[in-house]
Amino acid sequence: MRLHRGALPDLSRKIATALIDAGDIEVTTRREVEQDLESVLSTYVSQVDQVVERARDLAHQRGLSPGEFGRIKSLAAEQAGVKVGDDALDYVLEQLIAMLMHSSNVEDVFVDDLALKRRMRTFLRSTEEVDQKLEAEVRSQLKHVQEGSRTWEIEYARMKADIKRRRGM
Repeated sequence: MRLHRGALPDLSRKIATALIDAGDIEVTTRREVEQDLESVLSTYVSQVDQVVERARDLAHQRGLSPGEFGRIKSLAAEQAGVKVGDDALDYVLEQLIAMLMHSSNVEDVFVDDLALKRRMRTFLRSTEEVDQKLEAEVRSQLKHVQEGSRTWEIEYARMKADIKRRRGM
């Protein structure tokens, strides 16, 4: 699951609105809860950025092939206590629920954790679907470049930024 910093305020607003409108939570101030949600999501993005940077450093120091990056990233995430890949969605949902249970801006929670997860998962998955489509398009245009190489990283970032700009993302 990839979350982009620019999308976090909108995502947080949608999640807060859905939880409040459904009567799942009672809040003192909607905006404060949105900021709490955004803070949790932003922290996760920062943790993943650190994990990726650590994995790059390790791969470079050890002279590993670009194909080893995924394995190194998983190890770096495990060492940092962060979940990535298939476990990321559940990890983020647990973090969001913990925040809702402990936030001074949430007066009461009227549903169980499972109901909260179901409601929030919809919004997190929608961002995941958009990102997967973008990822597939970028990768299809970079078939001629070896994945994991420095050239691939540069071209990938350039291509992704170009597509996002054209789509107004």
